[in-house]
Amino acid sequence: MKLTIELMKALSDPLRVRLLLLLARKELSVCQLMGITGASQPLISRNLSILKKLDLLKERREGKLRFYNLSTDLPPLAEEVIDALKRHLENDRAIKTDLATLRECTEFQKKVGRCDMETFKEFIKRHRKKGGYL
Repeated sequence: MKLTIELMKALSDPLRVRLLLLLARKELSVCQLMGITGASQPLISRNLSILKKLDLLKERREGKLRFYNLSTDLPPLAEEVIDALKRHLENDRAIKTDLATLRECTEFQKKVGRCDMETFKEFIKRHRKKGGYL
């Protein structure tokens, strides 16, 4: 019962749901998640920590960067809930925006050939100028 309550608490935050659904698609760094969501590094890190404590995410370090993806050993309840979120939120404006921004962010990263904080700060700046982010 405790896991169920903690999972529901964790998923009561819209940003955590967005992060979880992005990481269910592909491994991303904190910088990339900042670029996609427009949220600050401390906010992203805090929310990733909450999801990681529930064993929903795996973390990989590469130099100074931390990459996250959805755990392959999810508790059955977590799998069911994540599948339900994917189905029920597939047409949600924020989720659609995140997925479009993920594609833009990936293309921007390929063009500049780097994955670091400065790269994604530049992406965020450009994306905001275009009227991106909700």
